[in-house]
Amino acid sequence: MAEPHKRRRHPKYRTKYRLRNWAEYEQSLRRRGDITLWVTPEGVAAWKPSANGKRGGQGVYSDLAIETALTLRLLFHLPLRQTEGFLRSILKLMDLDLPCPDHTTLSRRNQTLEVRNQVASLPSGPVSFVVDSTGLKVCGQGEWHCKKHGKRKRRKWKKLHIGVDAAGWILASKMTDGYEQDPGQVPELLSQYAGRIETVVADGIYDRADVYEAIQTHSPDAIIVIPPRKDAVTSGSADDLISQRDDHIERIQNEAD
Repeated sequence: MAEPHKRRRHPKYRTKYRLRNWAEYEQSLRRRGDITLWVTPEGVAAWKPSANGKRGGQGVYSDLAIETALTLRLLFHLPLRQTEGFLRSILKLMDLDLPCPDHTTLSRRNQTLEVRNQVASLPSGPVSFVVDSTGLKVCGQGEWHCKKHGKRKRRKWKKLHIGVDAAGWILASKMTDGYEQDPGQVPELLSQYAGRIETVVADGIYDRADVYEAIQTHSPDAIIVIPPRKDAVTSGSADDLISQRDDHIERIQNEAD
């Protein structure tokens, strides 16, 4: 019987490329295992929260400390207890006298933690605003629970709408239920970014009048790059943004002819 990785391969399949720069390729593979971590002086100063002025015990870990631990957990796919041990070892190796949150604290604070928005650190110049969405599967109680109690597996989907720039930085985001339509989230995504938008890029599902109106309200001078639908027709409007769409439709029709 053939090996598992060979059974899935078509007998006539051939590799379409040949690797010739073996030295550089091996060096890149080595760099994937290189872990370099450091904590800035600002991070050390913000590790412990400031006094809130209320009665009772004060907090021990700031949101920054919890977010750092949970980021390491997601990055290295660690359970909570291993995350606690990994972060404790990092602080010990760096000779930092900082408290390490335990796994119980991480589990409790994870439910109410508000992740910091990094948009403020991005350049304020004109950007290309790329809009898209992706589906997120919501997992239930697992296969063991289904076999033990005879219940059907919970299948549910969420949808994450994001707006990124040309470099891949997330400028805006919004989580909705799976049945929410993508074009209806464009006004909310645009409102989250206060900078100047030079170009808006999206796929054909965003080819709607309300999307054009939302872009015009936020950035009147923006260039829209949205492919029209197959049955799209020109509107004949004198509006600048709508005329952009009419120009695209006429250009596609002329190339088809």
